[in-house]
Amino acid sequence: MQVPFKSVSISHKSAPLAIREQVALNEEESKAFALQCKEKYDLNDLLIVSTCNRTEIYYTSSQAYSNSIVKDLLKGKNLEASPENCKWFVQNEETNPSLQHLFEVATGLQSKVVGDLQIPNQIKKAYQLAADLNLAGPYLHRLMHTIFYANKRVAQETSFRDGAASVSYATVALAEELSQAIPQPKVLVIGLGEIGMDVCKNMEDKDFAEITIMNRTLEKAEKLAQGNAFRVASYENLWDEIAKADIIISSVRSNDPIITQQELKKIQVLSFKYFIDLSVPRSIEEGIEKISGMLLYNIDTLKERADQALQQRLAAIPHVKDIIIESIDSFLDWSKEMEVSPVIHKLKNSLEQIRKEEINRHIKGLSSEEIEKLEKITSNLVQKIIKQPIIHLKAACKRGESETMVDVLNDLFNLEQVDDSALHNK
Repeated sequence: MQVPFKSVSISHKSAPLAIREQVALNEEESKAFALQCKEKYDLNDLLIVSTCNRTEIYYTSSQAYSNSIVKDLLKGKNLEASPENCKWFVQNEETNPSLQHLFEVATGLQSKVVGDLQIPNQIKKAYQLAADLNLAGPYLHRLMHTIFYANKRVAQETSFRDGAASVSYATVALAEELSQAIPQPKVLVIGLGEIGMDVCKNMEDKDFAEITIMNRTLEKAEKLAQGNAFRVASYENLWDEIAKADIIISSVRSNDPIITQQELKKIQVLSFKYFIDLSVPRSIEEGIEKISGMLLYNIDTLKERADQALQQRLAAIPHVKDIIIESIDSFLDWSKEMEVSPVIHKLKNSLEQIRKEEINRHIKGLSSEEIEKLEKITSNLVQKIIKQPIIHLKAACKRGESETMVDVLNDLFNLEQVDDSALHNK
C-alpha cells in the first residue's frame, strides 16, 4: 500500500498577516526545520514552502505527525503550542486533498494574486532544498516533475499567466516596458507602505534597471534592501534622486502632492522622465505632463491594466483545473504502478533466473556465435512471456484490483523465494 501524502498549511486563507509572519521561515530556518523533521520523524519525502502568504509542509508517512509538526514549528518560532495558535493551521491527512492543494498552490490558483508569477520559482526552490537534504525520494521527485509539467501546460495552453493581475505587478510590468528604450535605466521607488513594499517585492528578481528605494523612515528602506540589489537613498535627498532617475514610482501618503510642477521645472530633462503615482490622495501634482519630457501614469491607469489581466486569468481557471485533474490522475496512476513494481521486478528476475539456468545446462559444446544467438532468442522469448502479465497488472492497478493478481503471480512463480542478489551475482 502506498504511504499517504499529507500536508500542513497556514496561509492568507486561514490566518491574518499578524499570525502568518510569526511562523514564516527563511531559507536557513527552512533547512533547519527540515533536518529536525527528518531526524525526529524518519521522513523520506518532505517539502517546505514558505512565502509571505503561506508556510506549508508536505510529507509522506503512514503515521499521523501533522499535529506534532505544527507544535514543533510553533516552538521553533518561540510561540506557545496552544490550541489558540494551532487553530490557524489546516491539516490534510489524506493523499488526494493534499495533492490537490499542492497543485493549486504551485499553479497559482491559491495565490492572493490569482496566477502569481513568483510561485512556480518558489516551489522549485523548495524542491531544490528537499533534494539537497536528501528529503526527496522517488515519490516526491516524480510528483514535483509532474507539477512542473502541469505548470508548463498552464503557461502554454491558457491565458492564466498573461498580463499583470495586481496594481503592484502592473507597476513593475509598466516600469520594465518603459525602461526598454533607456540605456542603463534608473528606477526610484518613493514610499514603502503596503503597495510600495509589494512593488519592491515584485522587483526583487528583476534586473532591468538600477533600483533605488527611499522612505521617510530610513531604517525601513535599509531593512528591505538587505539581501537584495536595491540601493537606498535618504528621503532628504528626494529631489537629487528624482533628477537622477528615469522612472519614479511614488506611493507616499500625503494630503498634498510631494512632487510638484514648480520643483520639476528646475530639473533638466534630456529625454523623458516617467512618473507612476500609486498614492491616494495623489502624491504627484496633476498636470506635470505640461512640462516637456515629463510623462505621468496614475493608479487608475494601472488598475485598468490589472483588472483586464485579472479577468483573463479568472476566465482561464476552468482550463487550469482540468490540467490539474489530468496531472493528478497521471501521477496517481504512476503511484499505483509503483506499488507493484517490486512484484514486476521479482517476476522478471524469476524468469531470467530460469532462462540462465537452462542456457547453462545446454551451453557446453556451443560456439560463441551460437551462444550469442541463444542469448538473444531466449531473452526475446522471456520479454514476450512477461509482457502480458505486466500489462494486465498495470491495468489492475488503475482499477484498484492489483492485490488479487499479485497474489496469483506470487503463487505461480513462487516470487517470495526469488533471490535478486543471487541472480545479480551470477
